[in-house]
Amino acid sequence: MQSEVLLALYILTFLIGLPANCLAFYAFSKKVRENPSPTDILLLNLTSSDLLFLIFLPLKMYEASRGMRWYLPRILCSITSFVFFTTIYTSSLLLMAVSVDRYLGVAFPIHYRQLRKPRYAIAGSVFIWFMSGAHCSIVFITEHLLSNANSTSNVCYENFTAEQGRILVPVRMEFFVVLCMVPLLICVFCYLNCIRILYTQPRIRPQRKRKAIGMAVGTLLVFMVCFLPYNSAHLVGFINNESPRWRYYMLLLSTFNTCLDPIIFHFSSSTFRDTTKLSIFKMLRLHQKKDSLTCAFLLPGEYDMPARCC
Repeated sequence: MQSEVLLALYILTFLIGLPANCLAFYAFSKKVRENPSPTDILLLNLTSSDLLFLIFLPLKMYEASRGMRWYLPRILCSITSFVFFTTIYTSSLLLMAVSVDRYLGVAFPIHYRQLRKPRYAIAGSVFIWFMSGAHCSIVFITEHLLSNANSTSNVCYENFTAEQGRILVPVRMEFFVVLCMVPLLICVFCYLNCIRILYTQPRIRPQRKRKAIGMAVGTLLVFMVCFLPYNSAHLVGFINNESPRWRYYMLLLSTFNTCLDPIIFHFSSSTFRDTTKLSIFKMLRLHQKKDSLTCAFLLPGEYDMPARCC
């Protein structure tokens, strides 16, 4: 039952997240080439993280379809697990960076405008990728350097030995504090202060206030639904000195990050909103053209038949 639920929700995440993030990647990459801003650079990295996650998600689908057994080469298990966890924590850190960017722009508009350089966002993104990747390198340590007793197992990144557990349990606790709680608290501080500042200034347009609320709610929703439940398993595992059995289901919630991030894109970027509207308009126009062609090739006697295009 566990593997069936995982497979179904993996497929659902892939079908929803891939087109939404492809559209976002196109919008942000085009904006960064034409007129880059720190926010667009951070959101482009966030979209890239989601797409990288989705590219490797079919391997997790394969694992779930085989009853959580791994029959592919062992190195693919390590790479998939590394990418899987790295992109999750990269997303949380990038959401934190976006919240700081928004807060500085609202709280210190004059000074921030002078220091708002794209190279700072690029440097911050590189640091975030490095930090999350360095943390998740523990995947290779546990899977290869300490896996002699588990080398013939067909389970990917589970059923750890006592030696592996002594390393993983405290490291995961550090993940919970550094890569989850710290970004969450920073996001809460930044967005609450953004909303407070905007609502104390009557000259600010109501539309901008609504966007700030939408951005805050969307970001906190991602943290509460996708990141906090799974990372709370690290806390429970540290207290009990073993991973809880429900960890897999909480990890499943983390995959929905790729579906919820487009909500943040909608409230944070006019580029994404305009690209989405244009894409929908093009699809509707294409659909109308197909209907028109269908009507054009109808036989004379068929014009009296009811048709949605005629």
